[in-house]
Amino acid sequence: MKIGQILSTRPDLVPDYVREELALLTDQATVRPFATFVPALEEELGPRWRETFSSFETSRPLGAASLAQVYRATRRDGTPCVVKIQRPGSHGNVLGDMTVLRRAARMLARMAPRFNEVIDSAAMLDVIFRAMGDELDFTREAANMKDARKAAKNFKTIKVPKALIATPRVLVQTLADGEAAHRLKECELTHKQRKKMAREFIAYMFQGFFINRTFHADPHPGNVLVSSDGKAHVIDWGMVGRIDRSMSAGMLGTMVGMAYNDGPALAQSWIQMGSTTPWSDIGGFNADIARFVPHIANASLADLNFGVALTNVLAFSSSRGIQTTPNVSIVGKAVANMEGTVRHIHPSLKLSDSVRDALPDILLDMARDLTSPEQLAQYGLHALHTLTQGPGQGNRLLDDLAGRQLTLHNHTRFDDTRFSKTAFTLMALVLGRRHPPPR
Repeated sequence: MKIGQILSTRPDLVPDYVREELALLTDQATVRPFATFVPALEEELGPRWRETFSSFETSRPLGAASLAQVYRATRRDGTPCVVKIQRPGSHGNVLGDMTVLRRAARMLARMAPRFNEVIDSAAMLDVIFRAMGDELDFTREAANMKDARKAAKNFKTIKVPKALIATPRVLVQTLADGEAAHRLKECELTHKQRKKMAREFIAYMFQGFFINRTFHADPHPGNVLVSSDGKAHVIDWGMVGRIDRSMSAGMLGTMVGMAYNDGPALAQSWIQMGSTTPWSDIGGFNADIARFVPHIANASLADLNFGVALTNVLAFSSSRGIQTTPNVSIVGKAVANMEGTVRHIHPSLKLSDSVRDALPDILLDMARDLTSPEQLAQYGLHALHTLTQGPGQGNRLLDDLAGRQLTLHNHTRFDDTRFSKTAFTLMALVLGRRHPPPR
């Protein structure tokens, strides 16, 4: 189910009519009788688990997901809560599915090596499986919730439940009151409330993408509960994405390119997140982006599916032989789901406006990060490495010059002819020749 949900955001891999069906996997899963979950409660909370609660509604779950069911309850101290219980056998089933999918990815790599060089299916699966790992252990999900609550402190309309009891297969958390975002009626909440909530939800997700570099990887409408007081409760923190600084900067450049109608900047940022192949068509990719970006720069969510627009860029790059980082799958899924949620809350919002609003704070935080003790330590280590390696490299360079063995490798992703001519001219000067550069 999780792989299907992610494939629903990959138009470069799956045709549209299949993606429409896969998108339905975010809806309610099959409900199993409560009796099948009692053994897990007894093993995790003890045989007297019922004494932990003053009431426990077992007639029907609040929700049914692919790996767990959730029930409403009340603790002995009167605190309303929900109890999330892992489906019996799901841990072993997931690990078995992972083994089968990894084997399939290896077979695909052997059967279609050129395709695999552009889309590394095995690496993509590893990214997804790492993100799913916390869903198999609710103690790790509880830790994610704790970090997410800290990140939400500066947002008035964003709330994250608090974990009360956490074991590997049972999670008790505070009740997130409200209805799923896709069930929000037009008459509920004012225009002002909807706009503020939507803008803060996007800003909260952007904080995860570009500042904390840890984000909710599955923020679809069913995981955002909207309460009558204008609060968005973000639930289900089992699937969390984590990216590095380089990937975060590349995604920021991509979204800024979309927001500011800057096709070249978008194309460059996207290529920097991945790598080229011997058959990459950089010029064709730039042309694709130049035609595409003007249609999305100022569109509202009501006019354009921004998440799908992002995956269209992925489709362009794949068709042009440009390999993108496997992390794009998990980020693309999060962006597509975020956009889908905001569409139900405030469809007239322009995601480009949200990018512009958030950009000053993001850049300021990036500047702080560059001057942090950790980053300064990295600069020092790089400088030390250069100093210790420099003398030996200098001697080898002088030897190469003396023996006229110096070789310059000219490699540029952007097919810049000016750079090529400069490189050949430099080589001719170093070797004492005056031949013009090849055309």
